[in-house]
Amino acid sequence: MKRFTVIAFTHKTLELEEVGRLHLDDSIRSERLQSVKQALNLDELMYVSTCNRVEFFIVGSQPVSIEFIIRFFSAFAPNWSSELAAKMAHAAKIFFGRNGIEHAFRVASSLDSMVVGEREIITQVRNAYEDSNKIGITGDFIRLAVKHTVETAKQIYTDTDIAKAPVSIVSLAYRELLKLKVKLDARILVIGAGKTNSSMTRFLHKHGYTNFSVFNRTLDNALAMASEISGYSYSLTDLLKFNKGFDVIITCTASNNHIITPEIYKSLLVDEASKKVVIDLAIPNDFDESITNDYPVNLIQVSSLKELAQQNIKTREKELVRCNEIIEERIVEFTLAQRKRKLEVAMSEVPKTVKEIHQTALTEVFAKDIASLDDSSKEVLNKVLAYVEKKYISVPMKMAREILIEDE
Repeated sequence: MKRFTVIAFTHKTLELEEVGRLHLDDSIRSERLQSVKQALNLDELMYVSTCNRVEFFIVGSQPVSIEFIIRFFSAFAPNWSSELAAKMAHAAKIFFGRNGIEHAFRVASSLDSMVVGEREIITQVRNAYEDSNKIGITGDFIRLAVKHTVETAKQIYTDTDIAKAPVSIVSLAYRELLKLKVKLDARILVIGAGKTNSSMTRFLHKHGYTNFSVFNRTLDNALAMASEISGYSYSLTDLLKFNKGFDVIITCTASNNHIITPEIYKSLLVDEASKKVVIDLAIPNDFDESITNDYPVNLIQVSSLKELAQQNIKTREKELVRCNEIIEERIVEFTLAQRKRKLEVAMSEVPKTVKEIHQTALTEVFAKDIASLDDSSKEVLNKVLAYVEKKYISVPMKMAREILIEDE
């Protein structure tokens, strides 16, 4: 466990726009993370990216320091200046060993989230592991750590009221729409077909909204989302010539530049003067805020949900004591499970080694003596050796299990 470290960047230590610098596009994620693992000579690596946090789970022999993180970013973001890499390195929160496991448990249980009690994070952690495992950068320790992380989060959601009346970013945005009394037949433009927008549109569709137009760089992805919500699909380049008007824009893309510029917004209005709603869930923002200087807009952003999240934390503080108790219990369980796993890996070599000794004794050390025996004697000798081999394998296994049980 001592070789495990979490490097975390969240809304607590960075502006959301700066967290956005750490998001990797799907097209480069695999290659970039494999480069990081190789460049830093890491045993294991896992990349977690959500709307307000980016974290790296690493297992390796090198001490994780500011200098290490700067070298880490040289591989992770080779286009960054040394000044930017140093700035980001100093903004990182680092959790070592047991503290790293505790942090992972708290993250998946939403206790470290902008909105305590949101269930979305547990799925994001699980998916992050699956994505990292698929490209071959995780290993046995992270596999076991994530397994216990997910189990801990599930227990907290089940055994406490921390997730009662859940208020994820999506549900918070939906509540804001309700406050604005947006009608069910409102014309909704959805820009970006990623996970956040997919969750948002499915949520809206489930609650009766029907008029969706989906725009995305990859038209096939727009079509896939639109088919789920009975909407229309367009390429992102069609935004500037879209002339059917809108009441609500929901946008969340991975772009580093504004998608909704003053020019595009004016075009989308098609001379309508009514106040519109814009839900910008992107980091960095897709919507150019200067637009609000010239047009009436109800703007809902991830950053504007912070205050609501803080209110949510206060109402759920009474549950945190029980959550912390569960986490402490689960850390003890993980520690024991990890020790058992290390023992299993170490002991798995015993049968192979014993068999090699057995074979060497027969074919080399005592080969001449055995050759002089008759068939009956050879048969008895083989039985004796087989019995000794079996017992020699089982005895240390049993002793090891007993030691672990005593410790437990």
